[in-house]
Amino acid sequence: MVSDGWEYDLGKGMGILPRFEGDKPGRKGRGNADGQQISVAEVAQEAVERLELPEPVIRTSPDEDFVQVVHVPTWMWVEKGSWGPVTETVKVPGVQVTATARPRLAVWSMGDGSTVSCTGPGTPYSAKYRSDAESPDCGHTYRRASLAEPGKTFTVSVRVTWDVEWRGGGQAGVVPGLVIGAERQLVVDEVQAVVVR
Repeated sequence: MVSDGWEYDLGKGMGILPRFEGDKPGRKGRGNADGQQISVAEVAQEAVERLELPEPVIRTSPDEDFVQVVHVPTWMWVEKGSWGPVTETVKVPGVQVTATARPRLAVWSMGDGSTVSCTGPGTPYSAKYRSDAESPDCGHTYRRASLAEPGKTFTVSVRVTWDVEWRGGGQAGVVPGLVIGAERQLVVDEVQAVVVR
């Protein structure tokens, strides 16, 4: 196997498949006019391209549809259904390749200039935690309100990085760093204490 590779576009991110001796990048189809057998690398590429990686669904506590509060921890997570292995198998005469994608990292851009890297989907908030508790694995505390921003909101985005492993035809490979993202607006405001005498 040659150590270099060739790039291809999944439409949702870039990946690299290893180049095998005799492979011609970009060759398509189940064979050619000479009846030449399709290569393992080509079947692997097709399996990777067929993977339907889910768009991450953003969740926060306080709930993303309500106002976040300055100096109060915001919990972030992506829905469990958008974080987990995705598998695709492609079969052609003489070759079967299975590609499995797994999410590795979620990078959150909080809209206030801060980024948060989480190695998992994040922990959903529940009543078993104190109301002022910080997320154990994926959270952020805003230090200023969003009311001076355009639309009076921060644009919060998450980019989930997936790695793909494929096996078949007596060979295996890795396609690293496929990225799927999502974003939404969050309102962040300050809560003023009122003293009653």
